[in-house]
Amino acid sequence: MRGDEDTGIDAGPGPETDGGTATGSGPEAGTGPAGDPAADRSQRPAVRRTRRFVRRFRRNRLATVGLLILAAFLVIALFPGQVATQPYDRTDVPNRLEGPSLENPMGTDRYGRDVLSRVVFGARIAFQVAVLTPLVAMAVGVPIGLLAGYYGGLLDDALMRVMDSIFAFPTILLGLTLVAVFGQSLTNIVLALGIVFIPQFARITRGSALSVAKENHVKVARSLGASDARILALHVFPFCLSAILVQATITAALAIILESSLSFLGVGVPPPRPSWGGMLRVGKGFVGSGEWWYSVFPGLAIVLSVLGFNLLGDGLRSVLDPRTDPDR
Repeated sequence: MRGDEDTGIDAGPGPETDGGTATGSGPEAGTGPAGDPAADRSQRPAVRRTRRFVRRFRRNRLATVGLLILAAFLVIALFPGQVATQPYDRTDVPNRLEGPSLENPMGTDRYGRDVLSRVVFGARIAFQVAVLTPLVAMAVGVPIGLLAGYYGGLLDDALMRVMDSIFAFPTILLGLTLVAVFGQSLTNIVLALGIVFIPQFARITRGSALSVAKENHVKVARSLGASDARILALHVFPFCLSAILVQATITAALAIILESSLSFLGVGVPPPRPSWGGMLRVGKGFVGSGEWWYSVFPGLAIVLSVLGFNLLGDGLRSVLDPRTDPDR
């Protein structure tokens, strides 16, 4: 699972214009009287595009479900102290491996720690990884993709060969190697995972930039003497955002899976900080003796969070794809 699948999003056409907007008063003036600032703002292309996006997103039920799942996890990650029933590192050895109860809704672990509290605080780590990993990958991969797609030629070949060499490594193996080099900490894990996903963003951005660079508005800007930096920033990058945004949601889901995998292998976030993958690693040894809650609840948290990002990503891909827009 590499997260570099085709997002199905084409680079959109050039910016919309409001040519032919009526002036004056009365019905012929549009949605409001002439000179009405609110009416003028409502007719701006950016406002219309935003309203159309919100309208299409709300019609996509799966995307809405994914957004609600992620919103719930985000609240938990931001305010774990208000959700957890007790501190995640509080031990209670006499009550170790107790099943779900009113006092401990998800049971206790081998040290008597509340599993619910550890799952809740583990959500903060998971979402830090899910948010920061795509940002690190985008910070490097997007500029590489823009340069390769815009200039082409030898620069494109050189940059893409470097990306292909990184992409050739199995994801989990490259992650293990980088964590071993950088050391075990949350910051180093985010940095390692960000490097792993740089090629995906570079390839997605390059594909969009290649098509956008051939558009008329880019040629016009170049003929008017605009610098390459200005063209890339104002005339190419905005039309790559849709594909980048969809790839970011896919990468966030993969980052949670990969961080959990590293923790499951014992090279993730070091204890005593709770990690869903680390809880699975310890809990699997107690499933055979009947303590199912030890691993089921952190596993369920991984499944739901990844499902939320995948549903959101699929919804964004559908909403942002101009080929599926009935309003065009």
